[in-house]
Amino acid sequence: MIKVLGSLQPGYNEITNSKTAFTEMQMDIGVHLLSAGERLRLRESEKETALLLLSGTVTYSWCGQTAAANRLSLFDETPTVLHIPRDTEAVVEAVTGSELLIQKTENDRNFEPRLFTQADVTTDIFGENVWGDTARRQVRTVFDYKNAPWSNMVLGEVINYPGKWSSYIPHGHDQPEVYYYRFDRNSGFGAAFLGDDVYKIVDNSAFIIPGGPTHPQVAAPGYAMWYAWMIRHLSGNPWTTRVNDERYTWLLEENPAIWPDKD
Repeated sequence: MIKVLGSLQPGYNEITNSKTAFTEMQMDIGVHLLSAGERLRLRESEKETALLLLSGTVTYSWCGQTAAANRLSLFDETPTVLHIPRDTEAVVEAVTGSELLIQKTENDRNFEPRLFTQADVTTDIFGENVWGDTARRQVRTVFDYKNAPWSNMVLGEVINYPGKWSSYIPHGHDQPEVYYYRFDRNSGFGAAFLGDDVYKIVDNSAFIIPGGPTHPQVAAPGYAMWYAWMIRHLSGNPWTTRVNDERYTWLLEENPAIWPDKD
């Protein structure tokens, strides 16, 4: 289903809560708005936490270390993310008005905190030179099972170009996932598919995806769409790859005939 947050309020704006809201996601996710000079202090006794900078200038502090981060554009710049284990304190001080996307989940493993700088975040181009580039998009991965096997989460971003598709070909996986959306214009919109159900995506909305169904999506022509993708590994069953719907795997063949020849 889709959750529309509407206008964000100062402080924490909840998307999911592992105890009270969309509990099957097993994650606490929300957007925190900070005014200039404000400090946010976090310490979770049982949960790991990822702090992704959406906009603004902040200083991260943790375990005696500090680092500055700045982001002007979701579409043109990769994120900076601080990832800390349970029972570890982090402080974020806003130098300017800033927005943070916060993702948490239970994890009893201890690991070294890590700051993923903008240079650390990998960007891959998916869907290039196939299907008329109708599903060409940027996929940014902050951390997943490959580079953070100690985590119970996955975190990344997608830049969905206007009028194009992402999460394509249709695929699913056992693990729950949440998408959080922004558009380059407030009037932007798109569509998200959950199995056979279709939902309208708007600016500052979230797509709640239980494990199992396929979930492709598309942005309306004229509107660039950004979204964060956040997956929760399952015990003994971490997310490592997508499971493609076999009805559409023919599109992965070399030079598939996507328009019938005409006499």
